[in-house]
Amino acid sequence: MRRRQFFGACARAGATVATTTSAATALSAATYLADADAAQATSESTPPFKFSVMLWTVYEKLPFDQRIEKVVEAGYNAVELVNEYKNFTKEDYARFRAKKHELHLTVDATSGISHSLCDASQRDAFLDEVRAKLPVLEVLECNKLIILSGDKVPGQTPQQMHQNCIEGLKRAADIAAAKNVGLLLENIDPEENPKYFLTSVSEGFEIVRSVHAPNVQFLYDFFHDQIAEGNLLAKLEKNLELIGVVHIADVPGRHDPGTGEINYPNIFRKLGQLGFNGYVAMEFIPEGETVAALRAAREMAMKYGSAQRNQSAQSINHGGLHASA
Repeated sequence: MRRRQFFGACARAGATVATTTSAATALSAATYLADADAAQATSESTPPFKFSVMLWTVYEKLPFDQRIEKVVEAGYNAVELVNEYKNFTKEDYARFRAKKHELHLTVDATSGISHSLCDASQRDAFLDEVRAKLPVLEVLECNKLIILSGDKVPGQTPQQMHQNCIEGLKRAADIAAAKNVGLLLENIDPEENPKYFLTSVSEGFEIVRSVHAPNVQFLYDFFHDQIAEGNLLAKLEKNLELIGVVHIADVPGRHDPGTGEINYPNIFRKLGQLGFNGYVAMEFIPEGETVAALRAAREMAMKYGSAQRNQSAQSINHGGLHASA
């Protein structure tokens, strides 16, 4: 319709505009509802986190290849290693890489450094060990190395050991950065190892902040911290930017999430709300059948970790719908 014809048909225009407005409102409502449904479907199908399994906790009597197959069967596409590769030959590494690619599996982190971080007298040996580990990580196609503080040093104050950790990590960070490897400092509770230095997660975060290196993060183990200090959610929220990986197991017994005193639904909600983008690694001893237990733990994390995102998407879309109406 031309503009002159429109103004010449004023009597019919009111009805036309009313009909058009009604249709537009209906279309707008349908669009918003479709967007809301699409957002919810995406949230439910897309994992809120990256998931991994610390391999030492599962099927320790099975051959290595079968262990990682079980992890994939349970719905995970990453593993963390300790010393499972310790006696690998060159051929073993080649077979592992082929198997890993076949399974579309990632090694997101590995440990294996034995020298102390908090003991300055072991500094050179610690750094040499980090250097020696980097080619191994390259062969494993892994870019994260877990670092433990080591046991308390007789005759040294907590402040001295704290500073030793900072200095050691600064030096190690420079070495690792040359190979694009990140370092993950981990806490252990005093019940598991009364001699261990870094039992406090709060202190661990202080150390990582003081190192102030982009490739140094904290591995937040909720199991250890619940035993040592507690107050998990507050520390998680306050220090999110420092956390590269979280470890999941319940207290007591290091069993499946939901079997003990840690409120893992709230942990996963908070991780989802904060937009955590690191790995959520299962490091628990399954009470029942292993694959079923790993699947249940992943489903719990998916359900509660996605809940906040679903609510946000629905809130945004419903708010827009009300404004249009």
